Amino acid sequence: MPTMDDVARLAGVSVSTVSHVLNGTRNVNPATRERVDAAIVEIGYRRNVVARSLAAGRTHTVGLSIAALTNPYFGSLVHAVEERLSEAGYVLILGDSHDEPRSERRVTDSLLDRQVDGMILAPAAGSEFSTIPEIVRSGTPLVLIDRMLDVSCDQVGPENDASAYELTTHLLDAGHRRIAIVRGIEGISSTTERFDGYSRALADRGIELDPRLVLDGRSSVEVAESRVRELMSGPDRPSALVSMNNSMTIGSLKAVRGLGLSIPADLAFVCYDDFEWSDLFEPRLTAAAQDVQTIGRTAADLLLNRIEGSEETPRSIRVPTTFTHRNSCGCT
Repeated sequence: MPTMDDVARLAGVSVSTVSHVLNGTRNVNPATRERVDAAIVEIGYRRNVVARSLAAGRTHTVGLSIAALTNPYFGSLVHAVEERLSEAGYVLILGDSHDEPRSERRVTDSLLDRQVDGMILAPAAGSEFSTIPEIVRSGTPLVLIDRMLDVSCDQVGPENDASAYELTTHLLDAGHRRIAIVRGIEGISSTTERFDGYSRALADRGIELDPRLVLDGRSSVEVAESRVRELMSGPDRPSALVSMNNSMTIGSLKAVRGLGLSIPADLAFVCYDDFEWSDLFEPRLTAAAQDVQTIGRTAADLLLNRIEGSEETPRSIRVPTTFTHRNSCGCT
């Protein structure tokens, strides 16, 4: 394998000059830099990043444990995190927890074994009792993303309660009284918060919560489709439906269309989470759109700050959603 000595000999410079070119630690004459760069390409030299990391005490890697990578929202979130970390010279190592505590623990243990410099976690149910304490004990900087918990670490996520309240209130203002909800995985903070917003909106209008209109979609396309199909096939179906994430939105739409029903003529529909292509749906979806870019980049910045040794009080940051009014709600 070619070494820095080989590069130096071919370029006719000292090894220290090669090092300065590679690491940007000192200004090098442009002509000299050009010779060094040409020598690196000619002999195929590659820096030993592992050796440099061991010497510096850092690996310049960050671990991200997140669920449901097939969910468009999480895919966009991962992209935002990776983009910011890449700008700072870090490589992202990704693991899918599948929203299962055991799977999450395997992912985070593997990331810790790889001595990542920090970790970002979208916690599964019960993480505060198992995974998170283990990460904290390791001394690895940690930031929670998307799902907020009562733990002492930096975290950033969307506004859930107020957004779900606004979606439900919009349907109430349109005259609906039987409003069903498709909610996510039980035990996840975002599920609880969004359901609280829905329940509070009904209570504020004096409407009693009907358990028959509460569907557990488990953040799954297939499960949501099955639950909505069953509800909408019955004799006492609701006049409106609010879906609490985009996977369940897809399942809900499939169920309604599979029954030959029309949105919004047969069912007013609103959803939490927006799609990049929402304007191409028919009908166009009324939604609470999350600022995924801000959430992802903020989480990365919080973690980079901790990696650099910040001892500031942990921060919990809520990023507002944007209510996007289209025509699936039937009131345009």
